[in-house]
Parts: sequence; structure tokens; C-alpha cells
Amino acid sequence: MGMHDRAKYEKAGTEAALAAGDLLMKRFRTKMTVAHKGVIDLVTEVDLAAEALIVSALQREFPGCAILAEEGHSGTARAPVTWIIDPLDGTTNYAHGLPFFAVSIGLEIDGEIEFGVVYIPALEEIFTAHRGSGACLNGMPIRVSGTDSLSTSLLTTGFPYDIRTSRETNLEHFAEFARRSLAVRRAGSAAMDFCYVAAGRYDGFWELKLNPWDCAAGYLMVREAGGQVTNFRGRTGSIYDRECLATNGLIHDAMLNILCQPGVPAAGPQ
Repeated sequence: MGMHDRAKYEKAGTEAALAAGDLLMKRFRTKMTVAHKGVIDLVTEVDLAAEALIVSALQREFPGCAILAEEGHSGTARAPVTWIIDPLDGTTNYAHGLPFFAVSIGLEIDGEIEFGVVYIPALEEIFTAHRGSGACLNGMPIRVSGTDSLSTSLLTTGFPYDIRTSRETNLEHFAEFARRSLAVRRAGSAAMDFCYVAAGRYDGFWELKLNPWDCAAGYLMVREAGGQVTNFRGRTGSIYDRECLATNGLIHDAMLNILCQPGVPAAGPQ
């Protein structure tokens, strides 16, 4: 990817994320329609409007690009350039007036995530990463933490939407890490969790049953900030995996030892 193309992609993706974030803030804590995709999986009219805004902007700039988006907007089924979009990561928080939500956009070219942007509008934080060029917060380089002990690490996680019905709930892992670490947080936005690992605010993040739009920008963010992302068996993580461990690299093996313990269910094929 040439420098001109790289700048063009970054500009379009960042502008789309900012525009969607502005829309989210205009509607934040106002009356809105909230529907259920599942028992505890919410979607609002604002999710749909933000996704439509992003998709329209990117397809206008890059005709023929593919779109993989949480709320179902789609472009070309297969294309060398694919935009992977979560217009509102943290919908449950948003619908309840909690300011922990983000817009996440990843760019996949020929199977590689090349660019990611995550905008947290309530905090005016915009995280960006380019493959091979590092990660930034509001234009300034960021780096994962230097914490090298699990017992002094601040961790974060989330729980799957089928927690009421599935045996793969993450509750066993949560309990084990709560006993072994400094503390475990659960903010409700995977995109934010990835970025906060990249920025050194958290030392590690694990979760089950994520989707590509939850991960596309976040995987790149952590790796470009010097961290490590794998599945629960330590193999190179993919945004299409059903499980993820993202850390500063220093506590990665210690977390894998717990995630691989016999009797603790994993999420699907390895």
C-alpha cells in the first residue's frame, strides 16, 4: 500500500468514525427506540443510523469496497478492500446513559488488517494504528504497559450475550483471574478494552465469542503498541477467532496458563 493510498484510507476511516461519534453524542441520553437482537443483546435506532452514515461515507469514497458491519449493512460480498465496522460498541451502556462506548472501524486489504481507528466520543479519545507504523492516541504514540507480574496486573474482560443459556460463559475464567490479579474490570466495550491495553491502562484483556467488528481495529492497536494477541492456545490470533487474549506480552504466558486449564471450556475450534 503506497503512502498516498495509506493517507487516503486513514483520512476516510477517521472522518467516518468522528462523524459517527458526533451523531452518537447528539443522541446520547435522549429518547430512542431500543430493540432486542437477543435476550440481553440490544440495538438502538442510533446504532443503525451511525452504521448507515459510516457505510455511506466509505462506499462513496471507495466504490466497490466490501463492508462487514455489525448491524447488517453490506456492500460487495468479496473485494480486496474490506471495511469492518462496529458503529456503536457498547450499546447496552449507551442505551442506559453510561459513557463507555466507541465507534470501531478496521480496514482489511487482501486478508491483512492494515488500519484501525477507534473513537471514544464521550472522552474525546481517538485511537489509530497502521500496520508496521505503531499506534497513537490523539496523534501521540502509545505503548503497552511494563507490568510483568499477573498478581499486580489490572485486567479486563466481557461476557457473551448467551450467558444465560451456554456453558461457555467466561465465569470460570473471571473468578480465577479475580483471585490471581490485582483486579478485573468489565466496562462493556471490547473496542475500548483493546485500546486501553494498547495504551497501558490495562495489562491484559481476554474474552469469548467476539465478532470480527469487535476486533478488527483492536487487534492491530495492541500489536502496533508492542503487545501480543493470540487465541487461548497461544496461536496467532485472528479477528475471525471466537476467543482472544490481548496483553502487554509480559503476562501473556501467565494468562494462557489459566485459560488452558483443564475443565475450563473454550469457545469452539482451535
